[in-house]
Amino acid sequence: MIDKDLLRLLGGNKKYIAFCVGLMVLGLFANVGITASLCWAIALAVRYNGGAGVFLAPAVCACVGLAVRYTTTRLVGDLKDTLGRSVKKDLRERVYNKIVRLGVRSTDDMSMAGLTQIALEGVEQLDLYYSSYLPQFFYAMLAPLLLFAITVGISWRVALVLLCCVPLIPLSIIAVSKWAKKIFAKYWGKYTSMGDSFLDSVQGLKELKIFGADAAQHRKMNETSEEFRKITMKVLVMQLASTTIMDLVAYGGAGLGIAMALLSVTRWGLSPIAALFLILVAVDFFLPLRAFGSAFHIAMNGVSAGQKILSLLGQDDPVWGQEAVTDTELKLAGVTFSYDGKRDVLENVTMTFPRHGMTALVGESGCGKSTVVNLLFGAFRPSAGVVTVGGKKLESLSRASYYSHLAVVSYNTYIFNETVRANFRLAKPQVTDEEICAALEKVNLLTFLQENGGLDKIITEDAANISGGQKQRLALAVSLVADKDIYIFDEATSNIDIESEAVIMENIRELSKTKSVIVISHRLANVVPADLIYYMEAGRLVESGTHAALMAQSGGYARLYATQKNLEEGYAEVLK
Repeated sequence: MIDKDLLRLLGGNKKYIAFCVGLMVLGLFANVGITASLCWAIALAVRYNGGAGVFLAPAVCACVGLAVRYTTTRLVGDLKDTLGRSVKKDLRERVYNKIVRLGVRSTDDMSMAGLTQIALEGVEQLDLYYSSYLPQFFYAMLAPLLLFAITVGISWRVALVLLCCVPLIPLSIIAVSKWAKKIFAKYWGKYTSMGDSFLDSVQGLKELKIFGADAAQHRKMNETSEEFRKITMKVLVMQLASTTIMDLVAYGGAGLGIAMALLSVTRWGLSPIAALFLILVAVDFFLPLRAFGSAFHIAMNGVSAGQKILSLLGQDDPVWGQEAVTDTELKLAGVTFSYDGKRDVLENVTMTFPRHGMTALVGESGCGKSTVVNLLFGAFRPSAGVVTVGGKKLESLSRASYYSHLAVVSYNTYIFNETVRANFRLAKPQVTDEEICAALEKVNLLTFLQENGGLDKIITEDAANISGGQKQRLALAVSLVADKDIYIFDEATSNIDIESEAVIMENIRELSKTKSVIVISHRLANVVPADLIYYMEAGRLVESGTHAALMAQSGGYARLYATQKNLEEGYAEVLK
């Protein structure tokens, strides 16, 4: 019933659970004291006919017990709240730090919606597991034993009957636990699936409307919601059935204990006052485990969320060292790489990217260009061969040092929902307005922004209030201000207008005079000026050289270039 891996996530917060259990035990003793005081007062009332003074001692004991009970209840609530807040803070920090450590590497088997739900709702559910379930678990294990120790001296028969009935509640919990785990695992899966579907529908709403597919997507979302409703009802049915079983066991066991107490009075000479005390505390044998059973359902949901968090935290971090970058020449030497360990997507690739000049990676889709880029980012490590920076292995370098020399502009470079100025300050905190304007002038955006809010213009989410070409040029301007030594342009001119493409390529050529510029492009016309072109096929480096040299070879590059040129010329004729 206790997941050791989840328990290890608590770290130093385990002390709060110990404090909670200690206070709950103290509250139990206070409750027993109140019951004993009540029985004492009844015994005095039966035995003496004197004034109210004889009830002073039991009244004082009862008041002390009530005060202790009230105090412990308040303190347990405060401790659980402190534990919950501390756990949520620690877990969210660990999840965030894990994502930061993973860096440009994506999380395995987890969508953006799923990742968001794990970091928010998942942590909330796990908080309930820690703050409600665990303290109640340890208290429920201790309480019956302590009560048995108290009552066995009064009537061992009654105490033994009550103690023997107590394990029936955990047995009923165990009986439904396998069923519960399967249901909660499906519940969490349906929950994240519904979140994914909703996020997809919102993000693709424009396309759904354009293609007239919104009604079909609506039906799909309804189906997903219906599946979630059904699994939710299964959870509720399981909880109701489990609660009913636990109630029958708890109150049946308490009733059996009461019957045994009454039998002890008539058959074995047990004092009626002692029997009354046993009757009143009989239910206390079962209430802690009954409360634990209720918390069990919360725990199952928390465990399902916790497994997702453990899966995220258990992913291997990219290996980085502590060495500083002293030279920016990049090399791949005999690199082989596989994503799944079965099929190689790169096979014995050797490339050099000099510290100055433009180097291009070209080839048909799926040839391995993006994988090369991921290796250069440091997102993955090769299964064979090495990636070096200035002669040093990439994994031996400090990530901060390496990234301080690296800039990436891709087709989906993210522009934040901030002002134009704030986006530039992410790249260079001390950037001046003059530097920003100079960079915007280079990418032919300055006039547009001056006429539309200036540097205080807020870029909306997903850069929806500017065009795709303007977004790409703005991303390039931000990278120019950062003034890096290595620039990687990963399909930076895809899906944008000819004017923006020309501006970006002009800046790329200018940058290559003093920087190391790596260009990945499907459109071969953009890489004609490159100092070195690598042509890839099916994960292998097939040809390399300048555009003129590769065309003279009449190989795969020349055929691909000729095909693209003919298509572009044919398209231009159609437009005429």
